[in-house]
Amino acid sequence: MSDIDVKLLTVFAETYKTGSVSQTAVNLGLSQPTISFNLSKLREHYRDPLFVRFPHGMEPTPFATDLYGRVLDLLASFEVVSKYQTQFDPALANRDFHVALTDVAQNVLLPRWLNRLRSIAPEVKLTISHIADETAGLMQTGEVELAIGYMPQLNEGFYQQRLMEETYIGIIAADHPRLSSRPSVAEFLAEGHIAVTPSGTGHSILNRVLREMRLTRRVMLEVPSYLGVAEIAARTDLVAMIPSRLAVLMLKEKSIRSFALPFDLSAYVVKQHWHSRNHHDSGHRWLRSVVADLFLEDSTSS
Repeated sequence: MSDIDVKLLTVFAETYKTGSVSQTAVNLGLSQPTISFNLSKLREHYRDPLFVRFPHGMEPTPFATDLYGRVLDLLASFEVVSKYQTQFDPALANRDFHVALTDVAQNVLLPRWLNRLRSIAPEVKLTISHIADETAGLMQTGEVELAIGYMPQLNEGFYQQRLMEETYIGIIAADHPRLSSRPSVAEFLAEGHIAVTPSGTGHSILNRVLREMRLTRRVMLEVPSYLGVAEIAARTDLVAMIPSRLAVLMLKEKSIRSFALPFDLSAYVVKQHWHSRNHHDSGHRWLRSVVADLFLEDSTSS
Protein backbone atom coordinates (compact mmCIF):
# COMPACT_ATOMS: atom_id res chain seq x y z
CA MET A 1 0.00 0.00 0.00
CA SER A 2 1.84 3.06 -1.27
CA ASP A 3 -0.44 5.65 0.32
CA ILE A 4 -2.06 5.88 3.72
CA ASP A 5 -5.65 7.06 3.59
CA VAL A 6 -6.64 9.55 6.30
CA LYS A 7 -9.73 7.45 6.96
CA LEU A 8 -7.51 4.47 7.82
CA LEU A 9 -5.57 6.56 10.31
CA THR A 10 -8.84 7.80 11.82
CA VAL A 11 -9.87 4.17 12.35
CA PHE A 12 -6.49 3.44 13.96
CA ALA A 13 -6.70 6.43 16.32
CA GLU A 14 -10.25 5.63 17.38
CA THR A 15 -9.41 1.96 17.99
CA TYR A 16 -6.41 3.03 20.06
CA LYS A 17 -8.71 5.17 22.24
CA THR A 18 -11.54 2.66 22.62
CA GLY A 19 -9.61 -0.61 22.64
CA SER A 20 -12.62 -2.11 20.88
CA VAL A 21 -13.49 -2.79 17.26
CA SER A 22 -17.22 -2.72 18.01
CA GLN A 23 -17.06 0.60 19.85
CA THR A 24 -14.89 2.11 17.11
CA ALA A 25 -17.51 1.05 14.58
CA VAL A 26 -20.24 2.76 16.61
CA ASN A 27 -18.22 5.96 17.11
CA LEU A 28 -17.32 6.27 13.43
CA GLY A 29 -20.65 5.08 12.05
CA LEU A 30 -19.07 2.15 10.20
CA SER A 31 -19.60 -1.60 10.30
CA GLN A 32 -17.35 -3.88 12.37
CA PRO A 33 -16.13 -5.73 9.24
CA THR A 34 -15.10 -2.38 7.75
CA ILE A 35 -13.11 -1.51 10.88
CA SER A 36 -11.44 -4.93 10.87
CA PHE A 37 -10.64 -4.66 7.17
CA ASN A 38 -9.06 -1.21 7.60
CA LEU A 39 -6.97 -2.39 10.56
CA SER A 40 -5.83 -5.36 8.48
CA LYS A 41 -4.64 -3.01 5.73
CA LEU A 42 -2.69 -0.97 8.29
CA ARG A 43 -1.12 -4.09 9.80
CA GLU A 44 0.01 -5.18 6.36
CA HIS A 45 1.45 -1.74 5.61
CA TYR A 46 3.33 -1.34 8.89
CA ARG A 47 4.16 -5.05 9.26
CA ASP A 48 3.06 -4.91 12.86
CA PRO A 49 -0.03 -6.37 14.59
CA LEU A 50 -0.78 -2.92 16.10
CA PHE A 51 -3.23 -4.35 18.67
CA VAL A 52 -3.22 -7.51 20.76
CA ARG A 53 -6.45 -9.02 22.04
CA PHE A 54 -6.88 -9.45 25.79
CA PRO A 55 -9.98 -10.43 27.81
CA HIS A 56 -10.59 -6.80 28.74
CA GLY A 57 -10.06 -5.48 25.18
CA MET A 58 -7.36 -4.66 22.64
CA GLU A 59 -3.98 -3.39 23.80
CA PRO A 60 -1.63 -1.49 21.46
CA THR A 61 1.79 -2.81 20.61
CA PRO A 62 4.83 -0.65 21.42
CA PHE A 63 4.97 0.35 17.75
CA ALA A 64 1.29 1.38 17.81
CA THR A 65 1.88 3.45 20.95
CA ASP A 66 4.66 5.34 19.19
CA LEU A 67 2.60 5.67 16.01
CA TYR A 68 -0.45 7.00 17.85
CA GLY A 69 1.17 10.31 18.80
CA ARG A 70 2.31 10.91 15.24
CA VAL A 71 -1.13 10.03 13.88
CA LEU A 72 -2.82 12.46 16.26
CA ASP A 73 -0.52 15.26 15.08
CA LEU A 74 -1.24 14.38 11.45
CA LEU A 75 -5.01 14.25 11.95
CA ALA A 76 -4.95 17.57 13.78
CA SER A 77 -3.00 19.15 10.93
CA PHE A 78 -5.37 17.66 8.38
CA GLU A 79 -8.36 19.12 10.22
CA VAL A 80 -6.77 22.55 10.21
CA VAL A 81 -6.03 22.28 6.48
CA SER A 82 -9.49 20.96 5.61
CA LYS A 83 -11.18 23.82 7.48
CA TYR A 84 -8.79 26.50 6.25
CA GLN A 85 -10.39 29.37 4.35
CA THR A 86 -8.61 32.38 2.99
CA GLN A 87 -9.72 35.56 4.68
CA PHE A 88 -10.66 38.63 2.69
CA ASP A 89 -10.53 42.03 4.32
CA PRO A 90 -12.03 44.56 1.87
CA ALA A 91 -10.56 47.51 3.75
CA LEU A 92 -7.03 46.16 3.18
CA ALA A 93 -7.47 44.14 -0.01
CA ASN A 94 -5.56 45.05 -3.15
CA ARG A 95 -7.26 42.94 -5.79
CA ASP A 96 -8.36 43.33 -9.38
CA PHE A 97 -11.71 41.66 -10.18
CA HIS A 98 -12.47 40.99 -13.85
CA VAL A 99 -16.17 41.56 -14.54
CA ALA A 100 -18.23 41.33 -17.72
CA LEU A 101 -21.17 43.74 -18.05
CA THR A 102 -23.65 44.79 -20.66
CA ASP A 103 -23.32 48.39 -21.77
CA VAL A 104 -26.64 49.04 -19.99
CA ALA A 105 -25.18 47.74 -16.73
CA GLN A 106 -22.09 49.87 -17.25
CA ASN A 107 -24.24 52.98 -17.44
CA VAL A 108 -26.93 52.09 -14.92
CA LEU A 109 -25.26 49.90 -12.27
CA LEU A 110 -21.53 50.51 -12.45
CA PRO A 111 -21.37 54.10 -11.07
CA ARG A 112 -23.31 53.17 -7.93
CA TRP A 113 -21.29 49.98 -7.52
CA LEU A 114 -18.01 51.87 -7.83
CA ASN A 115 -19.05 54.43 -5.25
CA ARG A 116 -19.78 51.64 -2.77
CA LEU A 117 -16.46 49.92 -3.46
CA ARG A 118 -14.54 53.16 -3.09
CA SER A 119 -16.04 53.66 0.36
CA ILE A 120 -15.47 50.16 1.75
CA ALA A 121 -12.58 48.77 -0.33
CA PRO A 122 -10.51 51.69 -1.62
CA GLU A 123 -7.76 49.54 -3.18
CA VAL A 124 -10.06 47.09 -4.97
CA LYS A 125 -10.07 47.53 -8.75
CA LEU A 126 -12.58 46.43 -11.38
CA THR A 127 -11.52 45.55 -14.92
CA ILE A 128 -14.66 45.65 -17.10
CA SER A 129 -15.31 43.86 -20.37
CA HIS A 130 -18.47 43.55 -22.45
CA ILE A 131 -20.63 40.45 -22.19
CA ALA A 132 -20.18 38.61 -25.47
CA ASP A 133 -20.46 35.13 -26.94
CA GLU A 134 -17.07 34.17 -25.54
CA THR A 135 -17.83 35.32 -21.98
CA ALA A 136 -18.90 31.86 -20.78
CA GLY A 137 -15.60 30.36 -21.90
CA LEU A 138 -13.65 33.15 -20.22
CA MET A 139 -15.53 32.48 -16.98
CA GLN A 140 -14.57 28.81 -17.18
CA THR A 141 -10.88 29.69 -17.50
CA GLY A 142 -11.05 32.35 -14.80
CA GLU A 143 -10.29 35.28 -17.10
CA VAL A 144 -13.72 36.69 -16.22
CA GLU A 145 -14.83 36.21 -12.62
CA LEU A 146 -18.33 37.68 -12.62
CA ALA A 147 -20.88 38.61 -15.27
CA ILE A 148 -23.96 40.77 -14.72
CA GLY A 149 -26.74 40.78 -17.29
CA TYR A 150 -29.10 38.47 -19.13
CA MET A 151 -27.25 35.27 -20.05
CA PRO A 152 -29.64 32.38 -20.74
CA GLN A 153 -26.91 30.55 -22.65
CA LEU A 154 -25.03 29.54 -19.49
CA ASN A 155 -25.21 25.84 -18.62
CA GLU A 156 -23.91 23.48 -15.95
CA GLY A 157 -20.97 24.65 -13.89
CA PHE A 158 -22.33 28.16 -13.39
CA TYR A 159 -24.10 29.75 -10.46
CA GLN A 160 -26.51 32.65 -10.75
CA GLN A 161 -28.42 35.06 -8.54
CA ARG A 162 -31.47 37.00 -9.61
CA LEU A 163 -31.05 40.75 -9.11
CA MET A 164 -33.88 42.59 -10.88
CA GLU A 165 -36.40 42.53 -13.69
CA GLU A 166 -36.12 44.80 -16.71
CA THR A 167 -38.27 45.60 -19.72
CA TYR A 168 -38.24 47.90 -22.74
CA ILE A 169 -39.83 51.23 -23.53
CA GLY A 170 -39.61 53.46 -26.59
CA ILE A 171 -37.79 56.78 -26.94
CA ILE A 172 -38.12 59.46 -29.62
CA ALA A 173 -37.20 63.07 -30.08
CA ALA A 174 -39.11 65.40 -27.80
CA ASP A 175 -40.53 67.21 -30.83
CA HIS A 176 -41.21 64.08 -32.88
CA PRO A 177 -43.68 65.15 -35.60
CA ARG A 178 -45.91 62.07 -35.59
CA LEU A 179 -45.83 59.71 -32.61
CA SER A 180 -47.92 60.39 -29.52
CA SER A 181 -47.22 59.01 -26.04
CA ARG A 182 -49.41 55.99 -26.84
CA PRO A 183 -48.98 55.13 -30.52
CA SER A 184 -50.83 52.28 -32.19
CA VAL A 185 -48.97 49.25 -33.52
CA ALA A 186 -49.42 50.52 -37.09
CA GLU A 187 -48.11 53.98 -36.20
CA PHE A 188 -45.16 52.44 -34.36
CA LEU A 189 -44.20 50.14 -37.24
CA ALA A 190 -44.53 52.91 -39.81
CA GLU A 191 -41.60 54.82 -38.29
CA GLY A 192 -37.93 54.28 -39.03
CA HIS A 193 -36.20 52.36 -36.26
CA ILE A 194 -32.82 52.13 -34.59
CA ALA A 195 -31.96 48.47 -33.92
CA VAL A 196 -29.50 47.90 -31.09
CA THR A 197 -27.88 44.46 -31.24
CA PRO A 198 -25.57 43.99 -28.26
CA SER A 199 -24.45 40.52 -27.19
CA GLY A 200 -25.63 38.91 -23.96
CA THR A 201 -28.63 41.13 -23.23
CA GLY A 202 -32.40 40.96 -23.13
CA HIS A 203 -32.58 42.28 -26.67
CA SER A 204 -33.10 38.71 -27.86
CA ILE A 205 -36.44 38.69 -26.00
CA LEU A 206 -37.49 41.85 -27.82
CA ASN A 207 -36.68 40.34 -31.22
CA ARG A 208 -38.42 37.07 -30.33
CA VAL A 209 -41.65 38.84 -29.34
CA LEU A 210 -41.65 40.82 -32.58
CA ARG A 211 -41.20 37.61 -34.58
CA GLU A 212 -43.94 35.79 -32.67
CA MET A 213 -46.34 38.67 -33.28
CA ARG A 214 -45.19 38.85 -36.90
CA LEU A 215 -44.29 42.50 -36.52
CA THR A 216 -41.62 43.87 -38.82
CA ARG A 217 -39.81 47.09 -38.06
CA ARG A 218 -38.39 49.41 -40.69
CA VAL A 219 -34.81 49.32 -39.40
CA MET A 220 -32.97 52.35 -40.74
CA LEU A 221 -29.93 52.13 -38.44
CA GLU A 222 -28.30 49.17 -36.69
CA VAL A 223 -25.74 49.77 -33.93
CA PRO A 224 -23.85 47.37 -31.60
CA SER A 225 -24.52 49.26 -28.34
CA TYR A 226 -26.73 51.87 -26.72
CA LEU A 227 -23.93 54.41 -26.75
CA GLY A 228 -25.18 57.50 -28.54
CA VAL A 229 -28.70 56.15 -29.18
CA ALA A 230 -30.37 58.93 -27.19
CA GLU A 231 -28.52 61.62 -29.10
CA ILE A 232 -29.38 59.99 -32.43
CA ALA A 233 -33.05 59.75 -31.47
CA ALA A 234 -33.05 63.38 -30.32
CA ARG A 235 -31.64 64.65 -33.63
CA THR A 236 -33.67 62.48 -36.02
CA ASP A 237 -37.19 61.11 -36.30
CA LEU A 238 -36.04 57.53 -35.65
CA VAL A 239 -37.52 55.34 -32.90
CA ALA A 240 -35.48 53.29 -30.43
CA MET A 241 -36.47 50.64 -27.89
CA ILE A 242 -34.27 50.59 -24.81
CA PRO A 243 -34.28 49.08 -21.29
CA SER A 244 -36.36 51.15 -18.90
CA ARG A 245 -33.59 51.83 -16.37
CA LEU A 246 -31.31 53.16 -19.07
CA ALA A 247 -34.19 55.28 -20.34
CA VAL A 248 -34.44 56.93 -16.92
CA LEU A 249 -30.89 58.21 -17.37
CA MET A 250 -31.43 59.22 -20.98
CA LEU A 251 -34.63 61.11 -20.21
CA LYS A 252 -32.71 63.54 -18.05
CA GLU A 253 -31.93 65.11 -21.40
CA LYS A 254 -35.01 67.12 -22.34
CA SER A 255 -34.43 66.53 -26.03
CA ILE A 256 -36.09 63.10 -25.96
CA ARG A 257 -39.28 61.62 -24.53
CA SER A 258 -40.49 58.10 -23.85
CA PHE A 259 -43.59 56.18 -24.80
CA ALA A 260 -45.13 52.83 -23.92
CA LEU A 261 -44.67 50.14 -26.55
CA PRO A 262 -47.96 49.25 -28.26
CA PHE A 263 -47.66 45.52 -27.52
CA ASP A 264 -47.08 43.32 -24.48
CA LEU A 265 -43.44 42.59 -23.81
CA SER A 266 -42.33 40.15 -21.11
CA ALA A 267 -39.80 41.37 -18.60
CA TYR A 268 -36.40 39.70 -18.55
CA VAL A 269 -34.34 38.97 -15.46
CA VAL A 270 -30.94 40.53 -14.82
CA LYS A 271 -28.67 38.23 -12.80
CA GLN A 272 -25.13 38.00 -11.58
CA HIS A 273 -23.38 34.87 -12.85
CA TRP A 274 -20.19 33.13 -11.76
CA HIS A 275 -18.42 29.86 -12.45
CA SER A 276 -18.09 27.13 -9.81
CA ARG A 277 -14.32 27.72 -9.71
CA ASN A 278 -14.99 31.01 -7.85
CA HIS A 279 -17.94 29.90 -5.75
CA HIS A 280 -16.03 29.43 -2.49
CA ASP A 281 -13.41 32.16 -2.91
CA SER A 282 -13.83 34.55 0.02
CA GLY A 283 -13.05 37.66 -2.03
CA HIS A 284 -15.48 36.62 -4.72
CA ARG A 285 -18.19 35.90 -2.13
CA TRP A 286 -17.66 39.38 -0.75
CA LEU A 287 -17.90 40.98 -4.20
CA ARG A 288 -21.15 39.14 -4.95
CA SER A 289 -22.58 40.20 -1.61
CA VAL A 290 -21.90 43.84 -2.42
CA VAL A 291 -23.72 43.47 -5.76
CA ALA A 292 -26.68 41.76 -4.08
CA ASP A 293 -26.85 44.39 -1.34
CA LEU A 294 -27.00 47.17 -3.92
CA PHE A 295 -29.21 45.71 -6.62
CA LEU A 296 -31.16 42.73 -5.34
CA GLU A 297 -34.89 43.39 -5.66
CA ASP A 298 -37.67 41.55 -3.89
CA SER A 299 -39.13 39.37 -6.64
CA THR A 300 -42.58 39.67 -5.07
CA SER A 301 -42.57 43.41 -5.66
CA SER A 302 -40.95 43.42 -9.10
